[in-house]
Amino acid sequence: MDRRNFVKNMSLLAGGVVLSYPALAKSGRSGSVKFGISTDIHNDIIHDGEQRLKKYLVEMKSNNVDFIIDLGDFCHPVEESKQFAKIWKASPLEKYNVLGNHDMDLGTKNDFMRFVGMEKRYYSFDKGDFHFIVLDPNNLNTDGRYIPYEHANFYKPTEQRAHVDPEQLEWLTEDLEQTDKLCIVFSHQSFENAGACQNQEEVRQIFEKANLKSGHPKVIAAFNGHDHTDYAKEINGIHYVQINSMSYKWVGNKYKYPERFSDDINKKRPYIDKTIPFKDPLFACVTISNGKIVVEGVESSFIEPGPEDLGMDLSERQNPFVAKISDRKLKY
Repeated sequence: MDRRNFVKNMSLLAGGVVLSYPALAKSGRSGSVKFGISTDIHNDIIHDGEQRLKKYLVEMKSNNVDFIIDLGDFCHPVEESKQFAKIWKASPLEKYNVLGNHDMDLGTKNDFMRFVGMEKRYYSFDKGDFHFIVLDPNNLNTDGRYIPYEHANFYKPTEQRAHVDPEQLEWLTEDLEQTDKLCIVFSHQSFENAGACQNQEEVRQIFEKANLKSGHPKVIAAFNGHDHTDYAKEINGIHYVQINSMSYKWVGNKYKYPERFSDDINKKRPYIDKTIPFKDPLFACVTISNGKIVVEGVESSFIEPGPEDLGMDLSERQNPFVAKISDRKLKY
């Protein structure tokens, strides 16, 4: 979307008043950044997580990225995943993690953070002309009490799950005010999908207020995982990009297929029969430069039997059920 349409289409409701946007100034920035992005590896579920992670790291190194980032549901902080985490930490690439809800299935946020070498649950960092923000919606809201996810305590009614807590919202507002760079946001849960972050409108309003105040699209994109799907949506001039799982689509008990793998694999990974894994690991390279966000994804296929073979009707699904991360060219 060009700046003229950005001004025309963007509006912000604050206290019941519709705010109009001023003419947008050109940023004049000419820098670029390139990063690798992955999500939802689920080393606790997939049988070959270490091999998938190694392939991703090799590809990102050969692509000469500025950094890599994983958007969560990486692994449980347990003995069985120590070698997996070691592979990640041993990579010479500059790397960042995002908390995913299942990273706290068998521990606390601090347990997982120590396990992978993550210092803070939410934070920001700069690369060239760009400012990157990592958020943590992994908090329950129970009657106004915000409780961090830990030991799988998040199996609650949908409206209680996945909130960005007030402390973090205040930090986000201040963080955006303190930078004059173009901003990209990372989170596990989406800020546009109704079933994901439950106070997403409040988060988006902070993004949009920052854009209004700066007079140009300051927050240009937000990337997330969690939903194991592949699409992009634009809301008020900001791109929201769903990154597909590195490993599989979940199908549950109805379509489970234990015959896909050996008894040994099924024993080691007791939930793998409730998934349709991808033959190849999915990940993407993202380059941001000169008003464009270019996503270069990986396309694979399902390890048979696929969804149609299992009798799944995909015709009325709202979100794509695919074994790929699509290539995209988005404008800001």
